[in-house]
Amino acid sequence: MSIDALPEANVHTFDARGVARRFRHSAIFAAIGVLRSGETMRFINDHDPIPLIAQLNERLGENLTVTYRQRDPGAIVIDFGIVGLPIE
Repeated sequence: MSIDALPEANVHTFDARGVARRFRHSAIFAAIGVLRSGETMRFINDHDPIPLIAQLNERLGENLTVTYRQRDPGAIVIDFGIVGLPIE
């Protein structure tokens, strides 16, 4: 199983497979919460997090982009991008 997760500028990797399941959503919300406009969290997981994506869309609306980079059984890579937020 190969996972597409090469480093890129303004892309921060979050490998959820190493986070205990009971802490995952909290950790993901915290990680996305510190991203600035133009940054991306490359999310790696062992399953497709459809409920999580719905929650993130509810919280961030049009400020969130969701791009699947890999969608194989057991190997999911999604870029969660942040756009349109005021610059700090």
